[in-house]
Amino acid sequence: MTMPRLDPPRAIPRPSHALPSAAGYPQDGHPRRWLALPVLLTGAFLPILDFNVVNLALPEIRRDLGATVSDTQFVISAYAATYAVFLITGGRLGDWLGRKRMFLLGVLGFTIASILCGTATTPAALIASRMLQGLTATIMAPQVLASIRTLFPAAEQGKALALYGATFGLANIAGQILGGALVTLHPLGLAWQAIFLVNVPIGLAASIGGACLLPTTAGDSGQGLDVRGVLLLSLTLGLLVYPLIEGRETGWSAWTLFMLASTPLALSAFVRHERRLAAGGGNPLVELGLFKQRRYVIGVAMALLYYMLSAFYLTFSVYLQSGLGLTPLDAGLRTLPFGMGYFLASFGAARLMRELGTRALTLGFFIQILGFGASILTIGADAWRETAIALTVAGIGYGLVMPSVIKAVIGDVPPRHAGLASGIVISTFQIGAALGVAIVGGVFYSVLGGQPSGAAGYRHAYAVAMACNVALLIVAGLLSTRLTGKTPAAARPAFRRDE
Repeated sequence: MTMPRLDPPRAIPRPSHALPSAAGYPQDGHPRRWLALPVLLTGAFLPILDFNVVNLALPEIRRDLGATVSDTQFVISAYAATYAVFLITGGRLGDWLGRKRMFLLGVLGFTIASILCGTATTPAALIASRMLQGLTATIMAPQVLASIRTLFPAAEQGKALALYGATFGLANIAGQILGGALVTLHPLGLAWQAIFLVNVPIGLAASIGGACLLPTTAGDSGQGLDVRGVLLLSLTLGLLVYPLIEGRETGWSAWTLFMLASTPLALSAFVRHERRLAAGGGNPLVELGLFKQRRYVIGVAMALLYYMLSAFYLTFSVYLQSGLGLTPLDAGLRTLPFGMGYFLASFGAARLMRELGTRALTLGFFIQILGFGASILTIGADAWRETAIALTVAGIGYGLVMPSVIKAVIGDVPPRHAGLASGIVISTFQIGAALGVAIVGGVFYSVLGGQPSGAAGYRHAYAVAMACNVALLIVAGLLSTRLTGKTPAAARPAFRRDE
């Protein structure tokens, strides 16, 4: 049994730079924070990489496994839905049981699930393994943002979040390029299997690095786990996310509309339960008081609108491959200017956040509006250079916004709720992506259906979809102007020290 540590009656005051933070670390952050950050960022990289690489391998999966069109759709949607539904629960588990423990469990589980995906011999086995991938990713991913929130002092969080945003950009680039290359080149004689097995060495390296470098946190055993809340929230998010992912492919059949119509009822039941539990002195799954903070609510709304732009990847890829007849690898390469702008701009985001504050968000949205707006005017088979420049500009704006949005959502959240807040923001991203594909993607296909076949029809449909993205950016930019000033941080109860 570990004996409790007692403070001496007259403790010598420590220098100001060593005063403990609310998370139990010195004010200047945990001493291993910059060594631990690359390991943590691997946990942000893998889920995004795996979501993107699979898109380019679906034709090979279908041929090799004898899968139906419905099967290949489930390879995507099973992962996406599971990931979106359980992220908040995964974040709460980190708050409760300790973030290092949950991160390592998530990385190891994701690695094992990747092996199962790469060795699957039937569509059913692949779909089940993809669901396991999504579930383990929900345990791993929220710990990244939560750890950044607690390991880094406020002065360094902007830089750490900028690197987090750059990781998303790198994962998107790698997903497009690496996916196309692996599917085309068949390394070691592997076909689609390589896109999953490439995760194994990355996951093993992250597991070893995490075990050595991440600080052990005891979590907050007093929080417990609100099991009924988990079930009600999972039901709510499942009713919302799954039909958004599958609705277009099924022609918005009756069951998808029924699930969407049932979502407000499930949400109402969840909120009532959480309020009763909190009133009775229990520990609800979601701290509803967070949504009383104006800054937090605006941040979540911007995160939702921001990630609805994920429909860009769908519409641009379909336009390039089906409209212009490009190969998956060529299509991935043409997405590179956007990804590179996104990746490189992330490194300048921290400085802009320091100098401009919340105005960095407005600037980022404005740059995206310029870039995507210009791409509408330049898109065409004979204007690729101009389109590439426009997409680079849009990517720069995208990269500037990413860390600023996250900072707006989690910046004032108490450390003991950092995992919950991280789960909420990443879950909001996934719901936004699903909404974007459902709404903007739906507009794209509706317009396409009314156009003559050929590149011109695809070009027109893509232009209309991009106009929808610009409209979303305008709304998000207007919201960002409402973040003037800074709301007082919530009371920050002490977090347990390292074990």
